[in-house]
Amino acid sequence: MIQKMSDQIQKKNPNESPSLDADKPASEMPLSEMRRDYHRGALRRENLPNCPFTFFRQWFEEARSANIAEPNAMILSTADASGFVLSRAVLLKAYDERGFVFFTNYHSRKAEHIAQNPNVSLLFPWFDLERQVIICGKAEKISTAESIAYFMSRPFGSRIGAWVSQQSKVISTRALLETKFHELVQKFANGEVPKPDWWGGYRVCPTTIEFWQGGPNRIHDRFEYRKTPTGWEIVRLQP
Repeated sequence: MIQKMSDQIQKKNPNESPSLDADKPASEMPLSEMRRDYHRGALRRENLPNCPFTFFRQWFEEARSANIAEPNAMILSTADASGFVLSRAVLLKAYDERGFVFFTNYHSRKAEHIAQNPNVSLLFPWFDLERQVIICGKAEKISTAESIAYFMSRPFGSRIGAWVSQQSKVISTRALLETKFHELVQKFANGEVPKPDWWGGYRVCPTTIEFWQGGPNRIHDRFEYRKTPTGWEIVRLQP
């Protein structure tokens, strides 16, 4: 059974040393002094489940319950064959013990990177909860059937948008996109919008999943699940 948040997070000890951070409004601070002390809790090894997906599910549901804006937003970082790295925000649309799924144009820059180098990372920055989840692994295309099933669940306008954009390609003006959008709205007005051949999902199959909980005086708690031939190893990392 998934442990409740109260079992995972130990409250700050009132007798511990005070924060080193100044308690000032950000507008009054020099950039070099802008920081926030973390005190929402701590992680302890004995409270962690053996399966990282069980723990991710708990943290994700807590992020949803906390009304964080787009808790399924994640930073996807890719690198091309030369090692050039690019990061961007994408939306998590499904996950299970196989991995974490997002959707995109297969001709986009991220897709080109993945074709050259499938090693990627994902970052969930849940700042309001003083948490991060960092996932490293390989990205692979999901099945066409899975992509079609998700595509057909999207709003009409989003399905049209997938046909409009040649993602990451240079365009001279937004007006060209808007004109094409309205043309396709008319074209598909009386029928279903099919999935473009160049659009679909990727699954990031993790080899490591790190759970990061902010702590006072920058003594954060970090636990990393590492995939092994027989399951998952859990190690504590220094902050």
